[in-house]
Amino acid sequence: MKEATRRSIFRWIHIICGIPILGYIYDSPTDTPNYAWAIRYVFFPVLLISGLWMWKGHVVRRLISNRTAQQVIQDDR
Repeated sequence: MKEATRRSIFRWIHIICGIPILGYIYDSPTDTPNYAWAIRYVFFPVLLISGLWMWKGHVVRRLISNRTAQQVIQDDR
């Protein structure tokens, strides 16, 4: 998968998960408890993870690739 395609997918996931949070903020307080669990346990964590991945995903990928390269070198010894 191309890097541009991956960024586009994460960007759209981030945008789509942000829409229910706007509804949570601007909806009337009497309706908020009906879907508060979905915001807390589904949309906000997905929004947070996708945002962090778009921001610092290159660092995570580099750490993972360095770690796997070091494991391969150690396994060969």
